[in-house]
Amino acid sequence: MTAAEYKGKKGLRRLWNALGYSRDGLGAAWSNEAAFREEVLLAAVAIPLALYLGGNGVERALLVGSILLILIVEILNSAVEAVVDKASPEKHELAKRAKDMGSAAVLLSLLNAAVIWACVLV
Repeated sequence: MTAAEYKGKKGLRRLWNALGYSRDGLGAAWSNEAAFREEVLLAAVAIPLALYLGGNGVERALLVGSILLILIVEILNSAVEAVVDKASPEKHELAKRAKDMGSAAVLLSLLNAAVIWACVLV
């Protein structure tokens, strides 16, 4: 199937296809990215803890959302790294910059979670 044929899907078929692509993306992240697996383990501990420690719905949402954001940013970072590796397998300053910026985004998401947890729980 060509890319245009995928784009032409409408309604439930498009939604079903999107769910499959998302499943494949999560599977690829789990299979190929050790950092993602570690962060999923962190989430498996932190999310139930957030639900227990959060005093109200807003606090629970902030605590859980900050952890989910880490996973989201890690997947985007992994996607950037995969595209860079495909487009530029040799060492290049722009490739390094893109990868470093993705890594910095993950770091900022971790710092964001730490700040939110400290503000909510302290």
